[in-house]
Amino acid sequence: MEELLAAVLRAMGFRTRVSAKGPDRGIDVLASPDGLGLQEPRIKCEVKHRKNTVIGAPEVRSFLGALRAGDRGIYLSTGGFTREARYESDRANVPVSLMDLDDLARLIETHYESFDTEGRGLLPLTKVYWPVD
Repeated sequence: MEELLAAVLRAMGFRTRVSAKGPDRGIDVLASPDGLGLQEPRIKCEVKHRKNTVIGAPEVRSFLGALRAGDRGIYLSTGGFTREARYESDRANVPVSLMDLDDLARLIETHYESFDTEGRGLLPLTKVYWPVD
């Protein structure tokens, strides 16, 4: 799931780095114009791929603690977010987007034409044309 989010961000014009498996200190994907995180915006992403686990406010607060001035955050949870978690992200000092599976699907649909070979390898799709009435 981390690689898929990185593919979407690359399709949107960013360069990405995915953290190695294991402890990542709350950052699974780093995206920035230069790929090193030296140029702003630095987008730091946390990914939780747990279908039936809803992310609450404590997890969002912990993620916010890893963000600094000049950072932007994306918290992707395939299980969704509680109302309190959304409140935490809305009142954060650093811009944070909470993304669920539907949001990710919309971004993939919008930017798939710009996916690189690696991204298309993760999620091979074919465009289907449908006649209009």
